[in-house]
Amino acid sequence: MSLAPGNGPVQITQDQLQARIHEIAAKIREDYHGMEPHLICVLNGAFMFHADLVRAIDMPCTIDFLQASSYGNAKQSSGEVRIVKDLQFPISDRHVILIEDIVDTGITMNYLLHYLEGRGPASLKIAALLSKPSRRKVEIPVEYLGFTIPDAFVYGYGLDRSQFDRNLPFITSQE
Repeated sequence: MSLAPGNGPVQITQDQLQARIHEIAAKIREDYHGMEPHLICVLNGAFMFHADLVRAIDMPCTIDFLQASSYGNAKQSSGEVRIVKDLQFPISDRHVILIEDIVDTGITMNYLLHYLEGRGPASLKIAALLSKPSRRKVEIPVEYLGFTIPDAFVYGYGLDRSQFDRNLPFITSQE
């Protein structure tokens, strides 16, 4: 495992990320053939994953953005979820895929699923780049998963370290 300059070991390389994103995109194309899915990016952490996934899907789709917070600048979730930025477009009768960077405890995703289900989508599925099942407090159905990782603080490729390092093209961890 190589070290990222000024960071810990590279956990998932840029090539590994892109290869897995293309696999997820192929599955979404298959599952939504003949449909126009609506891909909602959970800001801020999922913005890179969302952008790369939307480009890789290569089919008619629409996008929107939602921001929820349960962390602030902390490394541990507070457990209290709040909507910081709501959707711009209605999702009633739409096939929605919620794009998330990481499913950790499951508390935020559980909140968002119930929040969005109340708006009457035709279907609602989750695509998550990362999952930490060892930390799960609420089980969440992730239909499109990038990577399962151990319980470590990771950042890069959209995930931050106190708002920094989102621009790293790979995922690394703190030593």
